[in-house]
Amino acid sequence: MFADGTDNWLARLKAWENRMAVRINRANSRHILSAFFGVVSSLGDGLFWYALMAALLLYQGPDALKPVLVMVAAGMACTFTYTWLKSTTSRERPCRQHPGIRVTTLPLDYYSFPSGHTLHAVCFTVVAATYYPALWALLLPFTLLVAASRLILGLHYLSDVIAGALIGGTLALAALYLAGFI
Repeated sequence: MFADGTDNWLARLKAWENRMAVRINRANSRHILSAFFGVVSSLGDGLFWYALMAALLLYQGPDALKPVLVMVAAGMACTFTYTWLKSTTSRERPCRQHPGIRVTTLPLDYYSFPSGHTLHAVCFTVVAATYYPALWALLLPFTLLVAASRLILGLHYLSDVIAGALIGGTLALAALYLAGFI
């Protein structure tokens, strides 16, 4: 129960998530981890995914055109979805809420929910690895690192990352369905 006599599970969840954001960010206290996750986060801004699409086109030629176009279309849906959700929910980032959070990487935008990096990483991973199953071994670890980076850098709450992953996976499956793959 809270001091006001309520037993509000949402308030308890929020309080827990706030504590977790500060705790997870403490892993960022080592310069080497901060630098590593900063690089991972920067690659997740889009560079890694653009390079992947270019590599697929370069090595697979015309056979890669459909998978790359599905990735581009899914990526556009991801950008629209997370931009709309962020402006609708207006949830401030943990680094703006908690002075104890060490920020070493500047956020791309003001709001936190959902994690656009995680959303895109999951979406692109699912689409690319569905077309090219051998890519799971590379893309899954990278996607997990992108998601972790958002927490460790103090840019997102755990629920932002989980929601981003769920939305990204859903949009990937929708894109694959519309492309006739599933």
